[in-house]
Amino acid sequence: MTSNILNSIGLGNVDIGYILIGFAVIILILFIMLIVALAKQSKLKKRYEAFMCGNDAKSMEEEIVSLFQDIDFLKNETAKNGKEIKHIYKRLQTVFQKIGVVKYDAFKQMGGKLSFCLALLDENNNGFVMNSVHSTDGCYSYIKDIKEGECEISLGEEEQKALAMAMNHEFLSKKSGK
Repeated sequence: MTSNILNSIGLGNVDIGYILIGFAVIILILFIMLIVALAKQSKLKKRYEAFMCGNDAKSMEEEIVSLFQDIDFLKNETAKNGKEIKHIYKRLQTVFQKIGVVKYDAFKQMGGKLSFCLALLDENNNGFVMNSVHSTDGCYSYIKDIKEGECEISLGEEEQKALAMAMNHEFLSKKSGK
């Protein structure tokens, strides 16, 4: 069978069956591509419906505005928390943070080490040293002010040890096993 159309385009010698098979393969490929496109479109539609949650455009706009308000609230709270943390840090500088304790036997009696020196300092090494001396007659306590790690009144040996321990954070490191 010869076709005038195939002869005019130069394919007069080609069997029409090959051309039909070629068109069938192309139609099959296009059909597969259509199925893939429909599957992707269905998946996209499900994602869109999940995103919209059945809402219309107006309620979706309200949701977005609400999210922006929440973000503004979080920013304000974060700034507020930052200011409060700075305030707390400033106050912590004056809190007693460093401790030094030295126990000793003041009069070499048989009572044991009942006397002690306690040094309490803040971050800037300001505070006091308390010396409590225990004897058979009673217990006497003395306090000496410390400013920037120095005392205007001379310190005894145990008081110096307690002050050095506090300034070097030795008390806390001994308690925690460091």
